[in-house]
Amino acid sequence: MSVFQNAMRQLDTAAAVAKPDPSVLEALRHPKRILEVSFQVKMDDGSVRTFVGYRVQYDDSRGPFKGGVRFHQQTDLDEVKALSFWMAIKCAVVGVPFGGGKGGVTVDPKKLSSTELERLSRAYFRAIAPFVGENVDVPAPDVNTTPQIMAWFADEYARYASRQVPGVVTGKPLAVGGSKGRMSATGQGGLFVLDEHLKKEGTDPSSVTIAVQGFGNAGQHFARLAHERGYRIVAVSDSRGATVNPAGFDPQAIIEHKSRTGAVAGFVGGQDADPALILETDCRVIVPAALENQLTAENASRVKAKIVLELANGPTVPEADSIFTQHGVVVLPDVLSNAGGVAVSYFEWVQNRLGYYWGYDEVRQKLETLMKQAYADVRGEADANSVTLRQAAFALAVRRISEARAAKGWQ
Repeated sequence: MSVFQNAMRQLDTAAAVAKPDPSVLEALRHPKRILEVSFQVKMDDGSVRTFVGYRVQYDDSRGPFKGGVRFHQQTDLDEVKALSFWMAIKCAVVGVPFGGGKGGVTVDPKKLSSTELERLSRAYFRAIAPFVGENVDVPAPDVNTTPQIMAWFADEYARYASRQVPGVVTGKPLAVGGSKGRMSATGQGGLFVLDEHLKKEGTDPSSVTIAVQGFGNAGQHFARLAHERGYRIVAVSDSRGATVNPAGFDPQAIIEHKSRTGAVAGFVGGQDADPALILETDCRVIVPAALENQLTAENASRVKAKIVLELANGPTVPEADSIFTQHGVVVLPDVLSNAGGVAVSYFEWVQNRLGYYWGYDEVRQKLETLMKQAYADVRGEADANSVTLRQAAFALAVRRISEARAAKGWQ
């Protein structure tokens, strides 16, 4: 089943709890706009290659479309549609005034030189520029896209608009209007959610072991911050390998090792392991922080953890959710747990529009307040309706989207 079909199954489950007007449900089954663009990039050897990119603007009931852009060789329209739908849900869950959007280019950026990557980034943004804007659609980083790429996006849009519009994208470097705390926001937000959940259980962080699948931006920052908080990180993986140490290790040392070597494998403080099995690590919490469809009907029953903290988008398919429910495994869903990124993107957007910038401590405090409230809202919905946290999050989001559509008179 496709990623988008899985997302629609989640919508159906939420509808059974939220009971929205049928017109709202029908609207949420279809993206408002789908852009598919092709563009040419001159390569370093003088040849010209054509690339295909997407921007899906799913729903803007609650504000401008908002969502990241990913560069990945597996990116396709089905994936981008699902991601844009999840963004609409996510923004409603944490209460930021955005709708949902997502973009992507089918490319392996690791095979491009830095100059080729810049040409591709600028060409993609030129292609979608007429359809984005700080009051229309605000892109951001995602898989394999960076603050530098966001800076190229913003610069390309400034050329298109003949004026500086820093709020057209978020996740930018500080030098061109980025927000302090944005790089660590997804991991930090996920940690706030985990803290709140374990606080409800009366569990001390020092007794909790964690395995992190995916050691990119979100996974690295989460592991580092969780270690500082007192959690024990016992396993991490990336696309090339994994390292395990039941006694725990300092993620900062692994970050430095990966920076030098390009992979977590070979880290002297751990033992190399099969990355395909990292989610089956014997620990209290697993953190899928890579791509979608990682926890499936095939491997869910082998998961030993009691908590799944989703930092990736869509890492758990509906069949795996059912297995987890049967086995008493709690899933802290992506539309809540990884929303720290869009929350601080919202803060960046606000700062860009004000022309006034906050310090790191202020950003962190605002993020903590927002994420704790979001967890409380979702937990309250779950307890009131005796449903899972994922069902509760989606139901809450659908209800908030419904309220916005009703207020505007949208049918």
